[in-house]
Amino acid sequence: MQRNPFTPFLDDQGYVLLDGGLATQLESQGYDLAHSLWSARLLAEDPDAIRRGHRAFVEAGANCIISSSYQATPQGLMENGCSPREARRLIERSWSLAQEVCLEAASEGKGLAPVAAASIGPYGAYLADGSEYRGDYGLTVQDLVEFHQERFDILSVLAPLLAFETIPSVAEAQAIRRLLLGGPRVSAWVSFSCRDGDCIADGHSIEEAVQVFDDVPHVVAVGVNCTDPRHVPSLIARLSARRTAKEIVVYPNSGATYCADSKTWNDEGTKGGLARQVATWRAEGARLIGGCCRVTAPDLAEIAAALAR
Repeated sequence: MQRNPFTPFLDDQGYVLLDGGLATQLESQGYDLAHSLWSARLLAEDPDAIRRGHRAFVEAGANCIISSSYQATPQGLMENGCSPREARRLIERSWSLAQEVCLEAASEGKGLAPVAAASIGPYGAYLADGSEYRGDYGLTVQDLVEFHQERFDILSVLAPLLAFETIPSVAEAQAIRRLLLGGPRVSAWVSFSCRDGDCIADGHSIEEAVQVFDDVPHVVAVGVNCTDPRHVPSLIARLSARRTAKEIVVYPNSGATYCADSKTWNDEGTKGGLARQVATWRAEGARLIGGCCRVTAPDLAEIAAALAR
């Protein structure tokens, strides 16, 4: 079994607090991210903004910082004017920014230092049309392997922990499995976007989705992210019933509704909702817990307090 990089936190406090939605945090810092590259645009324009966003989550209590590479693909960066060399440099920078913040926190000696994870978002994030919530790409598994290969090759050499996030389809999961089995044996988690309490976005059951990684020992956790929190209890129950050695990871959005056309969210009635639910998720078997879209550093601090209680 692959050594779980989260073991020190699990032994110490029984859970791991992931960070929140980096793009939402950056928006709260005054940045307009209505762009096909989303938060990755700031890797070139204002990397210190990303560093401050990561730092805000650490100060809120995060044990794990996820890099700003979710939407930073070689293809997307080059379509926005980068040379291949510059695209690679910006993807490498996404990791170094997250790692620098973790090392800075370690130097302060305030308990266990946070760890950094390199984000690898789905093909749908590159399309920037909301298809990471549908998975209807019309691509083969091999097509998806080829799409992800270069970014995977860059980040898997640098980062000891990868986060494959918001994966909407079994086909994309199978592509990720091929990458992980064919590359460096770095630890990883894989989390899916889900349409309800039973199925991931493409209609396959959550059990079918996570089963793809049963024989990949360096996938240390499977679960869900950027999913309506109303569906999380059922999804955790289904994952717990499988009784595997892999940890369950959950970091849903705030419960807000997203409009892909306008790239806006409706947050009505969602304030503080996750903090009221996380203790239940932990009791039901999830030990890697955080927030995704619409979850800022103050929201994460409330989640941290709720878990500590």
